[in-house]
Amino acid sequence: MTEIWNESWFWPSIAVIVGLPLVLLVLGELLESLVQRGSPAARVVRLLRNYVAPVAALLILVSQTAGAEVDVAWSRIVATVLGFLVIVVLINGLNVAVFTTARKGSWRERLPSIFVDVTRFVLIAVSIAVLFSWVWGADVGGLFTALGIGSIVIGLALQNAVGSVLSGLLLLFEQPFELGDHLQVGDVRGRVIEVNWRSVHIKTISGVVIVPNSELAGTSFSNLSRKGGPFSACAMVRFATEDPPETVIRVMVAVAADLPMTVATPSADTFEAGEYEITIPVDAPTDAYGALSEFRRRLWYAARRAGLHLDRDYYVEYDSAERRRAMLTRFSSALYCSPDELHRYVDRVRVERYVAGEKLQHVGEVPDGIRLIDSGIAHMIVEGPEGVRVPVTEFTRDEIVGLTSLTRQGINATVQATTEVTVLAVPVDVLDVLVAARPELARDFGREIDNRRKLVRDAFAKAGIDMPMGKRSIAY
Repeated sequence: MTEIWNESWFWPSIAVIVGLPLVLLVLGELLESLVQRGSPAARVVRLLRNYVAPVAALLILVSQTAGAEVDVAWSRIVATVLGFLVIVVLINGLNVAVFTTARKGSWRERLPSIFVDVTRFVLIAVSIAVLFSWVWGADVGGLFTALGIGSIVIGLALQNAVGSVLSGLLLLFEQPFELGDHLQVGDVRGRVIEVNWRSVHIKTISGVVIVPNSELAGTSFSNLSRKGGPFSACAMVRFATEDPPETVIRVMVAVAADLPMTVATPSADTFEAGEYEITIPVDAPTDAYGALSEFRRRLWYAARRAGLHLDRDYYVEYDSAERRRAMLTRFSSALYCSPDELHRYVDRVRVERYVAGEKLQHVGEVPDGIRLIDSGIAHMIVEGPEGVRVPVTEFTRDEIVGLTSLTRQGINATVQATTEVTVLAVPVDVLDVLVAARPELARDFGREIDNRRKLVRDAFAKAGIDMPMGKRSIAY
């Protein structure tokens, strides 16, 4: 009688009985550690523990039944299942090792997804062929020969199409641009919204333009998002030929400099027949459209305040004598001006309009007069340490902006339109005449200046910020 340990199945069975729990224990501890660290390799270890190790143990046991009355096909079936599991583990492991853990900017990170998909397909096909050849004894040589000949025939028939696709794939591998970058391809300028193995989709002002990768690979293009320094947003505007170019350029530059997107000093150039170009430095191409849109909106108001004719539009004057007279009549009590005196100042005041976002007064400047609000809302903001903007108060109808013009003092606050604001602008020389005749007007201004200084102090206190040292809290 043969001892049991001399049986062919004994030691493989002992290896499964002892080894499988140990392998599962080690893989379980490793899996828990990887999960806690958030490692992408946890998925591969989970496959090994839950599927590969048990099926491998089952294959070892089934393979020991050669002498028993058991269908041999079961051993091949289990081996096939194990082979498929090993292929899945290898593909996932390769994906984790090569691509998932790729560093930003490395060749692995830049590799187009189509290359990954093709490589994965080839590995799966070869692995399955080897598996069936090893387990079932299938002859796969003829299959590979047929595939090779077929590939040559297809390649010769579609060499132009395949060549363009490959050139596009090589371009993607180099990755000279990414999603969100702005490209200039010939006359097409826009933002990249989609990149695939065949084409690049560029969103422009007029719609989405689809550019084949082969075309990009065969021509030069500019990646505006990787340009050093600020990006220049440019636009052409037209004025009437009789508008003084110096005044036009001054107004254009002032409007552009006041935009929140502007990061450097803008510039304007004049061309023939009343045409001008504005150049606005912005952080990125994504800011260009918004900056130019806001510039055109504000320029319309600024041009009319300056008496210019944007787009050669000879409009009906909003600042008419009738409107000035009506506003003077309404504000006569605030100015201590009798109705009999109004005619003296009708031609010396102005009616102005400001769009939301425009500044009625700037930090550090001496106001050129007062502005009495007829309609709209504006708000006053002071600047604290490190550029912190502190809101102070809101100005509505009948309130006055520019009180320190009477004392010729600079201001430490900004007044910005919240909505469209219409004001009556009274210049300093008219204000001097009114104050000389009515001293109580200067007294009212002084009281309101003191009141607004208090508002500034209260605003800093409410924000929990210390007022800047060495500055007077002058408000207006």
